[in-house]
Amino acid sequence: MDLTDEELDHVADTAIAVLKDILKYFNISEVTIDEYDGDEGELILDITGPDLAVLIGRHGRTLEALQFIVSAITVKNIGFRFPVIVDIEGYKNRQRQKIEALARSAAAKAVKIHRSVKLRPMSPYERRIVHVALRDNERVRTASEGEGSARHVVVLPSR
Repeated sequence: MDLTDEELDHVADTAIAVLKDILKYFNISEVTIDEYDGDEGELILDITGPDLAVLIGRHGRTLEALQFIVSAITVKNIGFRFPVIVDIEGYKNRQRQKIEALARSAAAKAVKIHRSVKLRPMSPYERRIVHVALRDNERVRTASEGEGSARHVVVLPSR
């Protein structure tokens, strides 16, 4: 989606305002919210400040929910869908790097043993990271299998 600088500023301002409103419910006010463009055209809001672990939650579940709420309210306010990613002190970036390394390792194993490799159950966001990380690897292909919280990625050697 091609937006003007003014439209991008409006999206960012709206998303930041929504995020700040939500943070009030966590009694978190002294934070810095940095905004930057992601690799795939999304807006990334990275929150830094003291005592933010409560916003990440166990296995990042609270952060996922926070991102969902911020995105949903932002879409409603601006009138169109624009991808907004919420991160806490680079947590998602570190997790993405770990998942990409796991994906590359699974791909190497699948090629070596000539069999599929099943990864642990993952959230939709994590599964997407695996698919994107391996999409240009001609030696393997990926597929999501399972239902609900048991949904996982399978890395298969190309034949």
